[in-house]
Amino acid sequence: MSTLVQISILPQEVEDRALLLKKALSKGRLKEANIREWRIRKRSIDARQNPVKLQVQIELWQKDEERGKLPPFQPEPIRSQNEIIIIGAGPAGIYAALRALEAGIKPILFERGKDVRERRRDLAIINKEQTVNPESNYCFGEGGAGTYSDGKLYTRSKKRGNVLKALEWFVHFGADPDILVDAHPHIGTNKLPKIITAMRETILNEGGEVHFNSKLTDIRLANKAVNAIEINAEKWYDAENIILATGHSARDIFYLLHEKNIKIEAKAFALGVRAEHQQALINKIQYHGDQDNPYLPPAAYSLVEQVDGLGVYSFCMCPGGIIAPCATEQEEVVTNGWSPSKRNNPYANSGVVVSIEPKDLPNFDPENPFITLDFQKMVERRCWEAAGKTQQVPAQRMIDFVEGRISRDLPKTSYQPGIVSVDLNDVLPPMIARRLRKAFVLFGKKMKGYLTNDAILHAPESRTSSPVSIPRDMKTLEHIEISGLYPCGEGAGYAGGIMSAAIDGINCVDAIVEKLKAES
Repeated sequence: MSTLVQISILPQEVEDRALLLKKALSKGRLKEANIREWRIRKRSIDARQNPVKLQVQIELWQKDEERGKLPPFQPEPIRSQNEIIIIGAGPAGIYAALRALEAGIKPILFERGKDVRERRRDLAIINKEQTVNPESNYCFGEGGAGTYSDGKLYTRSKKRGNVLKALEWFVHFGADPDILVDAHPHIGTNKLPKIITAMRETILNEGGEVHFNSKLTDIRLANKAVNAIEINAEKWYDAENIILATGHSARDIFYLLHEKNIKIEAKAFALGVRAEHQQALINKIQYHGDQDNPYLPPAAYSLVEQVDGLGVYSFCMCPGGIIAPCATEQEEVVTNGWSPSKRNNPYANSGVVVSIEPKDLPNFDPENPFITLDFQKMVERRCWEAAGKTQQVPAQRMIDFVEGRISRDLPKTSYQPGIVSVDLNDVLPPMIARRLRKAFVLFGKKMKGYLTNDAILHAPESRTSSPVSIPRDMKTLEHIEISGLYPCGEGAGYAGGIMSAAIDGINCVDAIVEKLKAES
């Protein structure tokens, strides 16, 4: 057993290890002569008061205490005749493949998009030429949406699995060990591709398979069980256990399942805009005017309000970030945000979105599983049309939006394809625009200076989560009607980010392992 001690320090004291140990010993009433080893266990910013403090959790081992440490990732030789088919190489799919190797089962991974290196070229084309490759973009390709849209590793899903194990795997494959310490860990889009590549190489070296440019186009069933899958409308593969980890934007998968009479359901999601401020302003607001403290990271924020019966909240806040074009089809526009590892861009951006239940929509039909998806598609196309049918996005200064006037000019933005001045009140559905207007006023009262005409709203922020869920038995994790089909991760409605998706991938493999044990 170790001893955990919580101490409070000034930001500039974080690298003074002698001081940290002294404070921890004092707080824990321990003697240095009895300490065998110690480390920083957790670190978070407390900006509630001035001056800003760091809350640091110190873990100490006394001389009679052993610090156990096992390798975070331990693959086993593939001995089983069983195979697990995994559709999608996002965090859920990759972690499922790694967990299969730990269980000695061969993973066969199919990804519709390209590997991380090849994928980068298609992202450049979106930004420079405004042409979308529907199979390789910010959402589709090795690593999934998170690879090139930030790499935040924060999750509230601690009850769903082993968060520490998932983080340790990232470190094992090359991430900075600080992600094990920070309260809101972040890798960064510039560093994630190398880590994802290392994971793929391990899957291959340990006997698994990874296939790119390989899109699921059909599923064959027999007696309410999975029998085989078709890839690229060309080749069939026998399959008894399929992990379906296709992400929140694989709309064709939802249509395929519906065509096969595999039950899917409309689910709640959120839609709004992506707001961009100067990072210096957010630092000034959050750090009580201390916007230039070199010992403090670029500040983040989290905002939430109830407006006319629906929640409005900040989503995927990116300090020192960039807004990216994340459409998966040519005739739509979608925004998302990301940050490099140093978060040193001059802008801060965040989604500001309205929660939408299927029943909230004016044409609600409980029998229509696509009602929220259709609403999402409608908004994305309207925004595409409003900005000139390119990958530019409609934009407006924040106060101009609140007061209902078109912005005469727009400041620089991090969104590379460009922005077009429009009145977003004419583009967004009234139920969304009205609540956003009210929310920005309320947010401005919570964060003095947040409501400013120097902030730019980009529309839409629409891929917050999947608008469709694939129901599964929460004990076996199989589809509620189809044996051997494991809906997984964000696309199935069971995750909300890199970490929760990765954990869900692990959990699905664990469920398959238990089933195979019971059958043997």
